[in-house]
Amino acid sequence: MKNLKIYPLALLLFIVVLSSCLEETPNFYEFEGYQFENMDENGGTWKTILVSNPTQINISEPESISSAAYQEELNLLKQRMSGLSTSQKEAVEYWTNNPILRWNEIALELAAKYNLIPGPNPDGTYTLPNATNPEGPPAFPFAHPPYTSRMLAYLSVAQFDALVVAWHYKFEYNRMAPYHIDNSIVPAYATSQLPSYPSDGATVAAVSKEILKTMFPLEFTYLETKYQEHLESLINSGINVPSDIEAGISIGEEVVKLARQRASTDGMSKAQTPKPVSDSIANSAFERFGWKWQNMETPQRPVGLTPLFGQVKMWNVPTVEEVRPGPPPSPGSEDFERDVQELKKFASHMTLNQRRIANWWEDGIGSYTPPGHWNKFAKESIVKNKFNPLRSARVFAYMNTAIMDAGVACWDTKYYYHYPRPVETIPGFKTILGTPNFPAYTSGHSTFSAAAAEVLSYFFPDDATQFRLWAEEAAVSRIYGGIHYRFDAEVGIDQGKKVGTYAVKRAKDDGAR
Repeated sequence: MKNLKIYPLALLLFIVVLSSCLEETPNFYEFEGYQFENMDENGGTWKTILVSNPTQINISEPESISSAAYQEELNLLKQRMSGLSTSQKEAVEYWTNNPILRWNEIALELAAKYNLIPGPNPDGTYTLPNATNPEGPPAFPFAHPPYTSRMLAYLSVAQFDALVVAWHYKFEYNRMAPYHIDNSIVPAYATSQLPSYPSDGATVAAVSKEILKTMFPLEFTYLETKYQEHLESLINSGINVPSDIEAGISIGEEVVKLARQRASTDGMSKAQTPKPVSDSIANSAFERFGWKWQNMETPQRPVGLTPLFGQVKMWNVPTVEEVRPGPPPSPGSEDFERDVQELKKFASHMTLNQRRIANWWEDGIGSYTPPGHWNKFAKESIVKNKFNPLRSARVFAYMNTAIMDAGVACWDTKYYYHYPRPVETIPGFKTILGTPNFPAYTSGHSTFSAAAAEVLSYFFPDDATQFRLWAEEAAVSRIYGGIHYRFDAEVGIDQGKKVGTYAVKRAKDDGAR
């Protein structure tokens, strides 16, 4: 591939200013309910990922709009809408008619909250977070990049599949929204021709709450509160009656069962290994290549981060070996020394713009990690293009499965080659960022970002140049930070692109247009 560019000053200034604006935007993204670009009437025919066929999940035919039961629901809705409190009105405004975006924000918020490295015990030993004892100490989970990528993948896939099922029944039963049946009802959001039964909002709420409760078990109360607030907003906004909501919940609950079934057998429970296994992985790499990464922390954590994440089941790539790159340069070789000299140059002559780029893309402790960065970009593009909830979920599903697959591929490569970091190979070298607790080759930022950029470029081709520019910026930021050699970043970009193409191929074949 072409070398990652060291951008001219003018372009770097543009990137930094644009990036700073994006980073300063809070997770709560300011947007209002909007008119959807289209309804995707054939959305119920799109191929799903967990669900074999929409009819696998059955919901009953709704009551006729002329029935006494439905008329009672309309009267209840009008009564509720006539006496909303200030907080209820704020909730309606917050959730909008595309709540996929809000639940994604909640997921990122929790990822940042739990992205905390467990500290050492008083005796210098370490206790790892344990799903069977989430309160710890330390609290479960440690939402590091692999964990966060997996969480977002399951959340997004479950949302997408559930909405495909919901769309199938929406257009099969074709019961319109309350405001189409009673013109005295004025909805809080833009009107549309999207049938209201089953409620897509309730489907998203049920799926999101349950997946996030599985991933963040200590947040049960918080997630239940957000769930109830969301369901109430569906009535208070005038877009659903209770029977719409009940049907939507039932779809969500069934899809969650399928997601949990897959998650229970995908290999993640074995990704964090005991020390003997971790040592054997390192020793195997040393026997093959003559090098191995070593943790340089004090006190030293006995095991690297999720050494067997590379064996976790992938979503779109058939086998991890298909996207495993060849070996990195041997320490001391000409290619290696060239990249070492570059690192030394940046360390001694770091510009303000390079430092800003390194810091903005750091995505370290307390952040929503590199996968979170790309979810933020996706969210902004979805609003810009006025995607409906189903099409929004489709973007997140393919992007986040690609990001997780990129993480699996990257971690497979990291622990297969077990390549040392610059702080180990360059005497006296110091980074401007912390040094991650896992091997160098390939760069996680590069791999995550290139995969995400490839998928977003497919969905939003007008912005493809921008997405790929950001991916290269993420990659080069790790060189500026002294965490990676250039070959880590360049090969990581290639690896991420290859992973992303598998997700794009699947998207091209799912029946959506």
